[in-house]
Amino acid sequence: MSLPQQTVALLQAARDLVRGMPADAVLLITEAPLDWDEVAEKLFGCKLFVAAENPAYVKHLREKENWTVIDLDPDPLPTQERMSNALLKAVTAEQLKPGAHVVVLYNGIASMDDAPEPIDSLSVIHLGEHLEKMTSQDLRKLGTSVPQDVLKYVVELATEIGREGREGHPTGAIIVVGDSRKVHTMSKFRNFNPFRGYTKKERDIRRRDVREQIKEIAKLDGAIVIDRDGIAEAACVYLDVPTDGIDLPKGFGSRHLSAAAVSKKTKAIAFCVSQSSGTTRVFQDGVEKLRIEPLDRPHVWQPLKLETQDDAE
Repeated sequence: MSLPQQTVALLQAARDLVRGMPADAVLLITEAPLDWDEVAEKLFGCKLFVAAENPAYVKHLREKENWTVIDLDPDPLPTQERMSNALLKAVTAEQLKPGAHVVVLYNGIASMDDAPEPIDSLSVIHLGEHLEKMTSQDLRKLGTSVPQDVLKYVVELATEIGREGREGHPTGAIIVVGDSRKVHTMSKFRNFNPFRGYTKKERDIRRRDVREQIKEIAKLDGAIVIDRDGIAEAACVYLDVPTDGIDLPKGFGSRHLSAAAVSKKTKAIAFCVSQSSGTTRVFQDGVEKLRIEPLDRPHVWQPLKLETQDDAE
């Protein structure tokens, strides 16, 4: 199975960019099986990350030296969102550093479901322009009151809320994680609890469908409360927390003040998503411990047009 000429040209262009910029790695996202020996030949010397819509396409690649397989959620997602998730996972696992340049190869043009193009697009992404991602080391700064795997999913959730908004409109949110019993004593429901009546499995934020539901709920007023095990317990919650002793820089509103206050009065960790910028600030013990910028803004993604013979003339 040889690669289409277009795919070969893009692979060669990616290799030249890695050498010429230089770039740190190539991320290849495929929706179809590829001739991986030919891919290896064309990208020789490049650090390669591979992600596929169907994990069977890349299962045998895990043992290849200098190749890293990234597991994507099985849910059908837009290409740009899958790209963002793959890069976020690589940064969170400390496989890529914030500030890295990554050449991304993917199928960016709609095609028939039964005959997708292996690769038809190339982009160059600089992870430092609008990115301050949490790494495992950053998460360890928050201690052990909440397991790291839960924190990682909350990071993903908060980042997506900040990046996407809902229905094209920016959305702010507060997500409070851990020490949920004490948090409940300092909160009141604005109207109803959207999670009431659902099983723990149906409220587990490790599940993609649950996180998607929470992103919808984030449009409503009030905070979202998640216990230390990653089970969403409440939403549409008003945090009635004293703000004495909270010192935030000028320009922060009531949402940030409430997030800082609840983290000071409890052992919870509070994630506050800014409606205006999409930035997520992480509060613990009443102070900002980490800041997470949205992974991608429209001008971060830089599609490259390959020079054709007509262009050269």
